[in-house]
Amino acid sequence: MTNPNSPENPGPVPDWPSNRVDLGDLRLNYRSTPDGPRERAVMIHGLAGSATNWTDLSDLLKDQVRTFAPDLPGAGWSPEPEDRDYSVSAHARAMVRFIEWVGGPVHLFGNSLGGAVSVRVAAWRPDLVKSLTLVSPALPDLLPRVGPARVALSAVPGVAEFVVRRMSVAVPPEKRIQATISMCYGDLDCVHPDRLAAAIEELRRRDDLPYSASAMIGSARGIVREYFRPDLWREAARVEAPTLVIHGRRDRIVDARMASRASRAFRDVRIVTLPWAGHVAQMESPQIVAREARALIRECADAPVRL
Repeated sequence: MTNPNSPENPGPVPDWPSNRVDLGDLRLNYRSTPDGPRERAVMIHGLAGSATNWTDLSDLLKDQVRTFAPDLPGAGWSPEPEDRDYSVSAHARAMVRFIEWVGGPVHLFGNSLGGAVSVRVAAWRPDLVKSLTLVSPALPDLLPRVGPARVALSAVPGVAEFVVRRMSVAVPPEKRIQATISMCYGDLDCVHPDRLAAAIEELRRRDDLPYSASAMIGSARGIVREYFRPDLWREAARVEAPTLVIHGRRDRIVDARMASRASRAFRDVRIVTLPWAGHVAQMESPQIVAREARALIRECADAPVRL
């Protein structure tokens, strides 16, 4: 089936300006849409991603919510955390502090690693989350596939460090970005040439950061550790916020069959599966994700705050 959202537009939406907030021992860069709507949303990216992964979706929702998309510690433009802890729990603690700064409760979005982080935040702090939208969340799944197998290599001491160093020297950024896109996108026609060029320049910048490799490896190891214990699924069952889970049938990283488990785990959930999408539906099919998210936000916008 052909993706109806394949780009035929003259160019992508410009990324929102990057800002930094100082939360004591935690410094985070974030991008936000202009002030206006009373409702607020926080959007958390996945492994190797950044706040710019949410640009198109943020633009489509900006009349309904003001969105805040942080770069996780050590990712994007955010510096490494002082304790160099990149576990899912550490990211969740950072996002709790960020949401408190934004002024919760918010409509929380998460993709991949960001989905796992969002589930933990929603379970830990239901008072901060009005609704939860998950795009291919990295919840525990031991079914063997190429994508997770590559991530699992990060758990082997010394292996990930060697591979990352070797690739950063031997493989040009263009080829590394192409490999990432091929793994994450269900339809390569969704990638606008301008976005591809920006991703290559961003990777070149990250290659020059002394902590870039350790942040990537640390976050990958955090996901691997979660895959071998059931905590996140138990936390999913504790989530009180109405939840939307979106999967892509062409996802090579998170199996779309996990939608069935999600439908049983969350208390109040709606499942949407997109036949043409891969791992990053908010970038591949932002119009459809926005339509589904809009409906959820409308239902929850005027709901009473949980105390």
